[in-house]
Amino acid sequence: MSKSKKAKIEFRHYQMPPNCPVLALLGEKWVQVYGRDIDYLHFHNYLEEGYCYSGTGTMTLNGQECRFGEEECFTVIPANYLHTTNSDPGKSCKWEYLFIDVEGVFDEISQSGRYDQRERMVQEINSRAVLRKAEDFPEMAGMIRKILEIMRQKKVYYVEEAKGMLTAFLINIARESREWDGVGIEFQGRIAAPVCLAMDFIGLHYMESLKTEDLAGVCHISEAHLRRLFSFYLKMSPLEYINLVRIQMACGYLKTTDGQVADIAYKCGFPTLSTFNRNFKKIQGSSPNKWRKNPQNYEQQLLQFRIQFEKGW
Repeated sequence: MSKSKKAKIEFRHYQMPPNCPVLALLGEKWVQVYGRDIDYLHFHNYLEEGYCYSGTGTMTLNGQECRFGEEECFTVIPANYLHTTNSDPGKSCKWEYLFIDVEGVFDEISQSGRYDQRERMVQEINSRAVLRKAEDFPEMAGMIRKILEIMRQKKVYYVEEAKGMLTAFLINIARESREWDGVGIEFQGRIAAPVCLAMDFIGLHYMESLKTEDLAGVCHISEAHLRRLFSFYLKMSPLEYINLVRIQMACGYLKTTDGQVADIAYKCGFPTLSTFNRNFKKIQGSSPNKWRKNPQNYEQQLLQFRIQFEKGW
């Protein structure tokens, strides 16, 4: 019996603009044949909101397939949720995307003393992935289009305007999470909760000194159990994942600033330059200085790397 081929997934790590809880991917580059030469699922570190203007195809959410197209539609996909989009053969689709820092949008709610309410809404928003026809949910579809236009035009105070619209949109998602009426398709099944919690914590604290015992404490499980979960789902240790996030954040600084490599290494949580250089070459295949001169496909690929899976989809 031949050895089964390992399944492959991809983690796409997005970096938010300064002082803004939303990243918009807009324009003609997102009119394309989706899924061409890609036969694997991926996940992100932020909630993804996608809006399809035209084209037909198949959306795969956590291993389940459903059709989209003919009419405008939208998706809401939580962070750390396996999915992919495939156009029908030879057909291009027009999508635009918003990546949303849900906790960042709701910061003012927690600052007002309603932390429990914020946490409940965040949990409800992240409880499922949905695919909806715009005509069946015109109010929510209109909100998405409005936010896309705000991010496209970038008028004065656009961040404040976008945050207000995002708050209203996410509250609608939280409110509807218990009341979806069966129109369209919804899916549940993120990566195991402790792993998601650890990944979220790493995303917020990667620049600090982190140990596996710290993550285990956050997840309220033993270190050994956390290592087993990371090995099962991500085929890497917690420390290896921490270094991946740190290197991806460092890539952002290398691309967008002229800061010294040593300063960037320290800012991204590496205690020594030699440790940073060793991990950077292991992950990116070259030294930081060499990569900085030619960060291939940086904008379009948005700091992505591949993770091998054997099972657990």
